Amino acid sequence: MSTRILGLDPGLAILGFCVLECENSTAITPKLLDFGIIETPAHTEIGQRLCTIYTDLHTLVQQWQPDRVAIEKLFFYRMGNTILVAQARGVLLLVLAQYQLPMVEFTPAQIKQALTGYGNAEKREVQEAVARELKLDRIPQPDDAADAIAVALTAWFQV
Repeated sequence: MSTRILGLDPGLAILGFCVLECENSTAITPKLLDFGIIETPAHTEIGQRLCTIYTDLHTLVQQWQPDRVAIEKLFFYRMGNTILVAQARGVLLLVLAQYQLPMVEFTPAQIKQALTGYGNAEKREVQEAVARELKLDRIPQPDDAADAIAVALTAWFQV
């Protein structure tokens, strides 16, 4: 039996996503089905940017039909940017609720701990762990997509 996990790294300008097919055993390497970003141009009106995220996330959910979703919890670092990311995150939560998808959330420290064993690991260490866990030749790009994969892997470790 397998579980399909949609991993999301919320953002307004760039939202990372991935889809993992995971066996219900951590002894079997998950299969990376898809990964990438949803990008919204900076000079586009905020409502249109949120509509793009809404539409593209619907498309992803319909295409991949995940069993569960893993999202990185909001990290507060600059108030102006945090509000925009929170608005995009609200759109994500709405779409997931419309599909009644179960969701788990992880803080950046929880993701770092799960992948590297150290809650204050550097971004590069997490990215290297992603490549190692999935037996990839190189670190997935762009960074936001790699972050979404890290979130999904953290959820897989919890299964």
